[in-house]
Amino acid sequence: MIRPNLTTDQCLKCNICTSACPVASVTDNFLGPKAVGPQAARYRYPHQPPSIPSLTWCSGCGICSLVCPHGVAVAEINIQAKADLVNRGKTYLRDHLISRPELLGRLASPVASLANKSLSSRPTRWLLGKTLAINSSAPLPTFASQSLRNRLRSKCVATPPDPGLSADQTVAFFHGCSSNYYEPELGILAVTILEQLGQNVILPPQKCCGLPLQSNGLLKTARRYAQANISWLAPFARRGIPIVGISTSCTLSLKHDYRIVLGLQNDESNLVSSSTFDFFEFLTHQLAHEIDKLDFKPLIAEAMYHPPCQLRSHGIGFPALTILQRIPGLQLHLSESECCGIAGTYGIKQEKSQVAYDVGKTLFEQARRSEVDFVLSDSETCRWWISKHTGLPVYHPLEIVAKAMDIV
Repeated sequence: MIRPNLTTDQCLKCNICTSACPVASVTDNFLGPKAVGPQAARYRYPHQPPSIPSLTWCSGCGICSLVCPHGVAVAEINIQAKADLVNRGKTYLRDHLISRPELLGRLASPVASLANKSLSSRPTRWLLGKTLAINSSAPLPTFASQSLRNRLRSKCVATPPDPGLSADQTVAFFHGCSSNYYEPELGILAVTILEQLGQNVILPPQKCCGLPLQSNGLLKTARRYAQANISWLAPFARRGIPIVGISTSCTLSLKHDYRIVLGLQNDESNLVSSSTFDFFEFLTHQLAHEIDKLDFKPLIAEAMYHPPCQLRSHGIGFPALTILQRIPGLQLHLSESECCGIAGTYGIKQEKSQVAYDVGKTLFEQARRSEVDFVLSDSETCRWWISKHTGLPVYHPLEIVAKAMDIV
């Protein structure tokens, strides 16, 4: 586990992180990432007095770490401090429930139709608001009746394939909870695109990436999830098989959070980190030659692309944009907002929902002002949130690429 005091001395109190913080700009409840992070950390260690309650308003978007001119791990410090606050105080049943999308998906899938109908009803949403403080109008995902792993059972493998199968043509798909239980069609499209680009796609054993647990300060459980994923994925990485995911938050967990936030610093975690790629990062860097061969079908439409906060934290630029710009007829507007506001589970909490909306307000206004046909974003929670507040269709970029490849 990293010790924030190792980097806090590099903080010059320039307040650039506070100026860039989307939450601090819309509410006075949050003192800002510098005040609750590096500044407060100097007093937390070694005595560790209770963390500042204002810290609970941090959405964990990571922008503060991105803009710090001295490389202070501001967001990571705040996440660990938030966990300390949870450990010392009261935990809520709501936070434990919304942090486990894998469990919820597994339980609800067999009765998906009933579960979806129930969760969309006003009485149920009112009850969730009264008992669990879940915002009654927040967008909730719908459960699929059949998981991705069940639909692609032949591709599920427990161990890496025989070395005789060329490793440079095999991809381990990290589907995450969303593609497995909520958006399996998206996972199938991702697999189909990779296969059309000459890859043999397999589904290794995996759990939820653990980010929702981490975001809610439940680091002990998040660490167990992470350790399980590392132990399952490391053998594939050791064979030189890349791990590719379509959720930027999942892949950021594998690349960064397991080691830096959860403190799982070892050879296996480092190997998994270096072997993990965002879907479009993999297409533009590892399969660039295959992409160059494609003759995209024209798509006459106007769209806005919103790169999620987690994608920005990858430090890889906007690889989806690179490919989308090659589609004839597709006119693209780049989002002017750093964050859509939802921040995973943050925006569905009753007390945080207005702040989450205010953070994303400029994005919603830009989408309406631009009169685009649809919006694109790589993050599932961003898509659901943006769709709720704009009324526009919101797609993963790979859906548009699949259409241009004449897959759908």
